[in-house]
Amino acid sequence: MQGLFYRTIRMLESGMKPLYVFDGAPPEAKREELARRAGKRGDATAELEAAKEAGDNEAIEKFAKRTVKVTRQHNEECKRLLRLMGVPVVDAPSEAEAQCAELVKGGVVYAAATEDMDVLTFGVPRVVRNLMAPASQGKDPTEYDLAVAQRDLGLTHAQFVDMCILCGCDYSGTLAGVGPHRALALIKEHSTIEAVLAIKDSEGKPKYPPPEPFPYELARSLFLNPNVTPADQVQPAPKWGSPDMDGTVAFLCGEKGFSEERIRKALARLDAAKAKATQGRLESFFGPSTVTKSTVGVKRKEEEAKAGKKGGVGKLAAKKGKMGGFGSKKK
Repeated sequence: MQGLFYRTIRMLESGMKPLYVFDGAPPEAKREELARRAGKRGDATAELEAAKEAGDNEAIEKFAKRTVKVTRQHNEECKRLLRLMGVPVVDAPSEAEAQCAELVKGGVVYAAATEDMDVLTFGVPRVVRNLMAPASQGKDPTEYDLAVAQRDLGLTHAQFVDMCILCGCDYSGTLAGVGPHRALALIKEHSTIEAVLAIKDSEGKPKYPPPEPFPYELARSLFLNPNVTPADQVQPAPKWGSPDMDGTVAFLCGEKGFSEERIRKALARLDAAKAKATQGRLESFFGPSTVTKSTVGVKRKEEEAKAGKKGGVGKLAAKKGKMGGFGSKKK
């Protein structure tokens, strides 16, 4: 919560208008993936205990992060804090990335800010990575343009989605021996997953046998027709307001035990920031950077999916991490 508070203030000081989107109920097709993640948390808990017994501080820090589970209460507390700060939040009916993509397409915000590149399969026009990366990591924010990515890859959006499914997604498994580069080559040559599955080897057997089950059609439908609230029907309509100084202090200091002196100093910065009426550029948040072009393959939840530009973007929104999405008002 502390990180959310200070990073949001930094964005507001820079003239950006963030909007956070929170996950709703996950699709039924994602339950297997969620169960897998829960299992990994259980494994990490065991590893953490072993690291503590061994006194391995580096391993303790690594596995402690993997055991974190964000609860509904955590989400509700973050929403409460953001509203006290005058920052709007949106509850997605299902996947936060899908709702963020809808908000960008509807012109409510400029781009989706997230580390989960699955947002591209939901058709988001622009996505920004590393926006919330700690300064200590030295990562530059990078903007990706879906139209540019698909143009450079030589794919339609439907083909792009099929390629991403072959690379692996939250809703289905993968084909043995098919990674990002082969997935791209197969879709460029055969256009659809159906055609790829129909390929036979020299013995007349499927060359790329699918796992069982392999609900790629359902995954495709979830990406192309996601459960979202239309951008113009989001209620309450996103509105950036003045912060409730006393309410924020009462919450963070009175209920959460934060240092009142530090919180009031930060709120003084927030109070000054509210006078900024224009949307800032990313340079004001991270410093100036150059415009570059990068090419990519496509790997699940990684940036291998398009040509991008660094730096000066207006700035929007969708940071998934169970803490929802994040965004900024269109310039």
